Amino acid sequence: MNIRDEKFPDPKELEKELGDFLAKKFGGSVKLATPIVVPQTETSDTVEKPIDHAVDINFDLKPEELIAYLDQYIIKQRQAKAILATKICTHFNRIRHRQASPDSMSDMVGSIKNNILMLGPTGVGKTYMIRLIAHKIGVPFVKGDATKFSETGYVGGDVEDLVRDLVREADGDLDRAQYGIIYIDEIDKIASAHNLIGADVSRTGVQRALLKPMEETDVDLKVPHDPISMLQEIERFRKTGSRDKSSINTKNILFIMSGAFSGLEAIIRKRLTEQPIGFGAHLGRHREASEMLSLVKSEDLIGYGFESEFVGRLPVRAVFEQLSEGDLYDILSNPNNPIILGKKVDFASYGIGVTFSDDGLRLLAEHAFAESTGARGLVSAVERALLSFETRLPSTKVKRFAVTREVIESPQVWLAKLESEPDDPEMKAIFERVRIEERQKIERYVNENKTHLSDKYGLPLTPLRVTLIADYYTVHTTDINGVFERFTHFCEQVKSIEMQFLKKHGINIVFEEEAIDFIIMRWLEGATNLDAVYKQLSDNLEYGFKLVREKTGRNRFFLTRQALDAPDQFISQLLKEAQVPNNAPLPPADTNRKD
Repeated sequence: MNIRDEKFPDPKELEKELGDFLAKKFGGSVKLATPIVVPQTETSDTVEKPIDHAVDINFDLKPEELIAYLDQYIIKQRQAKAILATKICTHFNRIRHRQASPDSMSDMVGSIKNNILMLGPTGVGKTYMIRLIAHKIGVPFVKGDATKFSETGYVGGDVEDLVRDLVREADGDLDRAQYGIIYIDEIDKIASAHNLIGADVSRTGVQRALLKPMEETDVDLKVPHDPISMLQEIERFRKTGSRDKSSINTKNILFIMSGAFSGLEAIIRKRLTEQPIGFGAHLGRHREASEMLSLVKSEDLIGYGFESEFVGRLPVRAVFEQLSEGDLYDILSNPNNPIILGKKVDFASYGIGVTFSDDGLRLLAEHAFAESTGARGLVSAVERALLSFETRLPSTKVKRFAVTREVIESPQVWLAKLESEPDDPEMKAIFERVRIEERQKIERYVNENKTHLSDKYGLPLTPLRVTLIADYYTVHTTDINGVFERFTHFCEQVKSIEMQFLKKHGINIVFEEEAIDFIIMRWLEGATNLDAVYKQLSDNLEYGFKLVREKTGRNRFFLTRQALDAPDQFISQLLKEAQVPNNAPLPPADTNRKD
């Protein structure tokens, strides 16, 4: 019989059949419960074809801008940052260009997607960097582990599950999901074994399963033989009377893969040393493992155990450097470092303020470096050093303490001291000294990055404002970007007072930066708020401004710190300047000069 001649089953019939099936399968313990919602319109029994919705990619980030963003969070890895930032920016700008110019060559047949392979030891920031990039761009991001695929063998469904996860990450928005990033870690684990005779199907099979999604294919969003997916589709049809788009194309999804690739440097070294002997031979110098990886070629990856087709779909390669003990210290010292900030949050949740001295951070970096796990060792080192304090101090009256080298080396001594005397003068003095040290470090950081931070947030950085930002950072548990966002928002609110004053009083006031700094300082001290600032301006300055306007015709006034701190003196000075001789010309109205 022709399918088109068949009558599509009524929702009531579907519900009855499913209910009977569940009753037979599970007895009376399982029943189908669905809301009674029936579409009012006639429906078709044909599945809607996927529609390629064009979504605007609001992506105008330049490679150097993305590198500058990564520099705020990631230590070292200059070459890897440049490669990733450049190729990822190009990938998304190419999509935007193609949408703006449908006839452009960027959509030509056979164009190669900039999928990326990252090589480097564990704990050097590969996953962290990709997460930062995805967050900055604002595209959906999912992370998978290649070892999951190798355990199940040649099962393409597992690979396609990553694409389905991307749709879930985009809250079901297919237009957003089709421009996402899929990151697969430990990809070196699916390389075929070097000493295996014959094909290693469980690993090469996974490589082949990845080939089509990495290039372009349609992935069905409904998992076959999944009763939950079937029930969800039936419920959706009952509500809408139509079937949703059931597949997503991977053409614009960027695949990024990474691995430690232990042993690959030996293959590269062998290739480099296979050369003629005799007078024409060139003896190469010894190279570090990371330097050897930077010389990797496709033939080396194929020799490592990857299919040539798989290697060909990863045209961009970025090599990450091993981290030194100094690099680990730089990571801990970074004001955006999530490890130290996270530990501050842990203690703050118990009402305990904690700060870290410079020598304490250096000792933690030394302990982490001894573990030979890169930046991952930092978490273990910090947790091991502070676990006894995190266990005991919440049950005491201690409200703050400093993590110094001595505290890390002799935790029981300092715990006993804090328990016996929560307000121990010695620890209090150490805490204040370390907090000053931390504030000075933040001031140096802001001054060193002044141009970038000022441009990024549109916030002029006066010397006093830099100090206030450093003070705020040391008192509150947030990263440096969080501090700048808070200050920028507050400054914007201060500037809004100018418009309110003009609207209500007809007088144009402009806050000088020093006046804004004064308001910020009072705000941080808890001595004022914006409503109080507006009221003080109205009470103390409105009448004086109107007097000056009557005498001079001037209606624009620049407010200095004196205008807020000593308004009577400020108005007196304006009135004194307004007392001009009768034969002297009056200053023009709405002058732009500063008073």
